[in-house]
Amino acid sequence: MKVSSRLVVIAAIFVTCLITANIIAVKLVSLGFVILPAAIFVFPLSYIFGDVLTEVYGYRWARRLIWLGFLCNLIFVIFAWIGQVLPPASFWEGQKAYESILGYTPRLLVASFVGYLVGEFANSFVLTKMKILTRGRWLWSRTIGSTIVGEGLDTVLFITLAFIGTPSFLPIIILYHWLAKTLIEVVATPLTYAVVNYLKKKESIDTYDNATNFNPLSILD
Repeated sequence: MKVSSRLVVIAAIFVTCLITANIIAVKLVSLGFVILPAAIFVFPLSYIFGDVLTEVYGYRWARRLIWLGFLCNLIFVIFAWIGQVLPPASFWEGQKAYESILGYTPRLLVASFVGYLVGEFANSFVLTKMKILTRGRWLWSRTIGSTIVGEGLDTVLFITLAFIGTPSFLPIIILYHWLAKTLIEVVATPLTYAVVNYLKKKESIDTYDNATNFNPLSILD
């Protein structure tokens, strides 16, 4: 399929949401009795645009964009680390702040990358299979159903790998994160419908992955 300008825009927003989430996730916000990272408001957007990508262009393109997002995140992390270890100017007083915001520990990085890959691939796989089973009807059931699975796996893996064995590990936090992310997907359903319908009309495409190889590693398929 020829790469359209609309697909490029979706890819750019998808990757931007991922990198933004990585940067702002270090800040915790208080929402009543619930404490959540600031990224709770942007990371679910990557799943929404992942849904749009899979629904319109199919699993093959979703797979490519998931790996592109991973690569872009990795590049950001590498250069953020290089910026951290470079000797600061004698008059610059922001080194500790820089390390606090952008100084990722190896454990957090592994947890983030594992959760992202498993969650995004599960999300696209479930949406694709549900589209075939429902014959393209009930988009809301696919976007919400795939998010429940994808965001659930992402949240469980990230919080468990990042914090188990530490005072910060509270299983109830997994539930709060999962519910908040799913709720954002539900609220955004009308927007998802609008974007999907617009793209299908403009692109004259509605992909069904009946004979697709779902191996996450087959990026050239």
